[in-house]
Amino acid sequence: VSARLAKTAVAGVGNVPVEDVEEIWHGLTPPYRELFAWIDGRAERPDALAALAFRPLMLAHPLAEGELANLDPAQFAAEWKWDGIRVQLAADGDTRRLYSRGSDDASGAFPDIVEHMDFSAVLDGELLVVHPEADGLRIAPFNELQQRLNRKTVTAKMLQSFPAHVRLYDILFEDGEDLRALPFAERRQRLERWHARNGRPRFDLSPLIEFASWDELAKLRESARAASIEGLMLKRTDSPYLAGRVKGHWYKWKRDTLTADCVLMYAQRGHGKRSSFYSDFTFGCWRPVDPAAADSANRSADETGRELVPVGKAYSGYTDEELKKLDKFVRDNTIDRFGPVRVLSPKLVVEVEFDAVQLSTRHKSGLAMRFPRFHRIRWDKLAAEADEVEVLRGMVE
Repeated sequence: VSARLAKTAVAGVGNVPVEDVEEIWHGLTPPYRELFAWIDGRAERPDALAALAFRPLMLAHPLAEGELANLDPAQFAAEWKWDGIRVQLAADGDTRRLYSRGSDDASGAFPDIVEHMDFSAVLDGELLVVHPEADGLRIAPFNELQQRLNRKTVTAKMLQSFPAHVRLYDILFEDGEDLRALPFAERRQRLERWHARNGRPRFDLSPLIEFASWDELAKLRESARAASIEGLMLKRTDSPYLAGRVKGHWYKWKRDTLTADCVLMYAQRGHGKRSSFYSDFTFGCWRPVDPAAADSANRSADETGRELVPVGKAYSGYTDEELKKLDKFVRDNTIDRFGPVRVLSPKLVVEVEFDAVQLSTRHKSGLAMRFPRFHRIRWDKLAAEADEVEVLRGMVE
């Protein structure tokens, strides 16, 4: 059972917002007697502030097409959407915690951040890998940050090769004062003053972008891909810091996506309600076969001397009706199996939509897609007409 499901269940028993449960969860330990005493009405709500607990993050809605026309640019602030992971920093004296957006305590994986958290505040920011250069800081590609994620400890070599950095977005608490009810414009001023007094290595501010119209901002957005930035964030200047994805306050205006035609190679069953369907797909693109390393049993090779190599995996972007057709295709076109993985005859082309391509030593193709998902299933297209790896290599930022 996921922690989120447990928190939701507890909130339902007590008829309280799940965000209230989330906020005190990390300050409690099993068997959670204080939590159930509060839920049952036998005690007051446990104190979250003293425990430096995780506070649910405020999230942004994707900007819908045409939605800008109904928004007043004078009511919004804009900043870049950096390509890292969202984190929350909570510190008070010797107690220091770095939380992921999912509320996991990641402090052990980032000692180079934690050692500089000698302050009393709760901050919201983006965790990045940053390399100092003569003209400033260079933000590394996301795959460098991935080398540091999901680790309980890190080596000295990793700390040196992939130095962590936090770009600050917001301030939630300062010296015990809860600032979340203040409008964003006032919180931003508080954050700037706090940073001026408490500047630390490994921390800087995410700069605000000056603009007078949406057209002016749209031109700036066009430069996001060249700068390896995900897009823009739009935040109402009067918005308080609210838990969850609250409509009308924050928007993310991501850069335009990329697409490529790929061939389905492998399939696995999904989870939950999809456990009876093959819904997780690995797909690949063509590359020339190295004659010195040619494998006569390579079932993904074609008559032109090319082979398929994996470039990504996706499990979203299709409808329920399309999933049924995909599941039937898998069952009718399996040519081998490895445990739960079905190897497919290279027949079906899928137009895949993704945010970026990065170099990767972990994949046979040497590439990795960011956030791939199905865009269209090309039942009409021959597998031989799918893209080659070099097409994707040309998209690397």
